Amino acid sequence: MTTRTESVDTPAGEARITWHTARAARLVLALGHGAGGGIEARDLQALAAALPARGVTVALVEQPWRVAGKKVAAAPKVLDEGWRALWPALERPGPPVVAGGRSAGARVACRTAAALGAAGVLALAFPLHPPGRPESSRAAELLDAGRPTLVVQGGRDPFGRPGEFPPSGAQDPYELVEVPFGDHGFAVPKKAGPTQEEALAVITGAVAPWLDRLIAGTRPEPT
Repeated sequence: MTTRTESVDTPAGEARITWHTARAARLVLALGHGAGGGIEARDLQALAAALPARGVTVALVEQPWRVAGKKVAAAPKVLDEGWRALWPALERPGPPVVAGGRSAGARVACRTAAALGAAGVLALAFPLHPPGRPESSRAAELLDAGRPTLVVQGGRDPFGRPGEFPPSGAQDPYELVEVPFGDHGFAVPKKAGPTQEEALAVITGAVAPWLDRLIAGTRPEPT
């Protein structure tokens, strides 16, 4: 695996991509961060460390507001605008691109995946609703992603526990994997049973085979 950083100009400002490049990559997994943190999030870093050995290049994307050092995330429309503008840089290496992210980044991926032609969507800690406000559901963003989707959700996430998610639709259904005892950042209590390392292993252990199946489905038919 090799690592490099690339700056990309967008209408919302300068964005940044940190590439964790696989040899003979079969797929690019682009991951955006949440509204309360950056690409240092434990789940993003775990995937960036684990997946290149399996032929998946991981591109960790920093939105312009984060690159500029601002503490408050931009509006959803601006986040989507920045993501769309940097998408050509994600496609440049050549393999199919899966759109993904955690929390607010997962929402961006869901909202833009179909229009951008993403091969799939990985939604980490999807914020189904604001904490304590289940009536303010964002389920439509997930259900309307229009691409094969994997949701990885902490078992005690206040933004939406796995049991709160709606049934998957018949067209472009999504899969949901629970990280037991995980919160919105996939942190687990010390006395919960599973260790933090085991919780992260649940994430990588779910994402890797899902991407393998996705790769098999996007591979061109032999001529």
